[in-house]
Amino acid sequence: MRYLLELSFNGANYHGWQIQPNCVSVQGTIEKCISTILNQKVSIVGAGRTDTGVHASYFCAHFDFDLIIEDKSDFIYKSNSFLPSDIAIKNIFLVKQDFHARFDAVSRTYQYKINTTKNPFLSNDSYYLKKEIDFYKMNLAALKLFDYTDFKCFSKSNSDVHTFDCDIRSASWTFKNNHWVFEISANRFLRNMVRAIVGTLIEIGEGKFEIGHMDKVIKSKNREVAGYSVPAQGLYLTNIIYSENLLLNE
Repeated sequence: MRYLLELSFNGANYHGWQIQPNCVSVQGTIEKCISTILNQKVSIVGAGRTDTGVHASYFCAHFDFDLIIEDKSDFIYKSNSFLPSDIAIKNIFLVKQDFHARFDAVSRTYQYKINTTKNPFLSNDSYYLKKEIDFYKMNLAALKLFDYTDFKCFSKSNSDVHTFDCDIRSASWTFKNNHWVFEISANRFLRNMVRAIVGTLIEIGEGKFEIGHMDKVIKSKNREVAGYSVPAQGLYLTNIIYSENLLLNE
């Protein structure tokens, strides 16, 4: 049987999603929990790899288990009782056996949060920028992203991928709850891509470059031409969309 988990986590205390030697990861923490509850070694496959310190208000993962989990409410209750306070299981579904949490995702959405005034309640969950920046100009620069598909310039160096092509569906800055939020959706993202895009937009908003600089950066296909990588604590994975008819009737 294959199951889909919906969950969320605050990544501040973890070295990203993926299991790494001698490091505490979100994946490893959840695997240990569920293996204990089900009394069987369970391996979990996530919808993607989040870097150290990155959060997810919505994340999905799948795992295989030999038996039917009859009482899902009890499973969720026990899981959340075992898990630390910064990881929460929201739901569990029985899915088709060939479902894959990573490869079946057709869209992902990230948000990056910036606060421009000092706020002690946002210090660990957003990026505090002391400088004056022009978000209108940054929104105009973000529109340039729709003109391209090859985003090698925003990819972490030495990334093991077959293509740097991404289909960006939305990208814009809005002001919400006393801070600025950059929301971007695409069919896939490269490693460090969102943080590099935000860093590039900030440099344009600071007046270091004009809007057309975004064209130069993307066409260069060179990470060194793009802006700096903004801190991880401001980045959130907020949505993952799958094609329909993946769930099984129980």
